[in-house]
Amino acid sequence: MLLNLEGATVRFGGRAVLDAVDLGVTEHEIVCVLGPSGSGKSTLLRAVAGLQPLDAGRVSLDGRDQAGVPAHRRGVGLMFQDHQLFPQRDVGGNVAFGPRMHGESKGERAARVRELLELVGLPGSERRAVASLSGGEQQRVALARALAPRPRLLMLDEPLGQLDRSLRERLVVELRELFGELGTTVLAVTHDQGEAFALADRVVVMRDGRIAQSGTPLEVWQRPADEFVARFLGFDNVVAATVSGQVADTPWGKVPVPEDAPQGAAALLVRPAGVRLVAPAEGLRCGVAARTFRGTHVAVHLQPQDAPRLEAACALREAPEPGDEVGVAFDAAEIVVLGGPSAP
Repeated sequence: MLLNLEGATVRFGGRAVLDAVDLGVTEHEIVCVLGPSGSGKSTLLRAVAGLQPLDAGRVSLDGRDQAGVPAHRRGVGLMFQDHQLFPQRDVGGNVAFGPRMHGESKGERAARVRELLELVGLPGSERRAVASLSGGEQQRVALARALAPRPRLLMLDEPLGQLDRSLRERLVVELRELFGELGTTVLAVTHDQGEAFALADRVVVMRDGRIAQSGTPLEVWQRPADEFVARFLGFDNVVAATVSGQVADTPWGKVPVPEDAPQGAAALLVRPAGVRLVAPAEGLRCGVAARTFRGTHVAVHLQPQDAPRLEAACALREAPEPGDEVGVAFDAAEIVVLGGPSAP
């Protein structure tokens, strides 16, 4: 295990912002810590980097306890969302900073800068001024600078947070390919689930200083651990239910559940893909309240009588109009019985 946190705890004013967290990251693994503001994800990163002392627990790198080891001696790279490039240095000077601090020769530094700028898609830009760079170019230079000292662990704090969506989506694919090519071990924090799911081998969802769920992107997406994780991932079709056999009693009526569903009181998630539109006489009667275009599909917002709203995912050509009346049937394959009853 390259990185290991055991009972890592940080308190601010008596409140635990990092609450007895256990987390391991293996060599060459890309782990993204995901969570809302205030969940403790950035504090976790700072604790690993040595920028925030622990009140309890320990951080180990390569099996060595890092207590008392200053940030600059931990051998980790850290890249913040605001880049923090040196404005007085050109691009080459920024990228060469780490190797120069490590005593590399001028020739070694020049070769390393050339190699990394090629890797991040900015070949030949050594003499460019930082002020002349676009946001995406600054992001690439900041990444090259973080990689230049060959850190055993690269940590990214909201790495693409200040970029527009189309550039973020393009860069996250490039980052994934680059880290795979270099064999870099990465611990990143973000509040953007799309970014985390595209980049990570493993996603860690945090809530109130604790880990709510950890797993591959597919595991977390398909089986959220509880209602908090489901809602954080953007699923709104969550209600209290009582499961008996392969049927759940819900405010939407009787809903089918998978064969292995846990029994009794629970929270129930119905993915939008599992809300099928049928003739009004053939299912739960709903009025179409609104439609939202989502690029690949249309989210149709449905209002049953005396029950919470439902969201259905429809192809554009099949989506009903606001004001229409439809029926709803449910697909058991798109239903998840969550751990624990629905919050009031």
